[in-house]
Amino acid sequence: MDIIERATEFEHRKHKFITTSDRIIASREVKGLILEINDIYKESKDPDLMDLMKRLTVIKQKIEKRLKGRPLTSS
Repeated sequence: MDIIERATEFEHRKHKFITTSDRIIASREVKGLILEINDIYKESKDPDLMDLMKRLTVIKQKIEKRLKGRPLTSS
């Protein structure tokens, strides 16, 4: 269960990404973790894995929101 250890380590890591490239790398990493956990979840149907995927998805959404930035306002 190395993937679960990596996912929990990512979850507890500080999420202060200074550069855009750091955010892109983190977003790709968490996406890969979610997909790998999903493959395991399809076979086992373990509710703990689903909870872990949900928590990682929230982190991923926050990173991607920061990547997109604020919309430009037209006045």
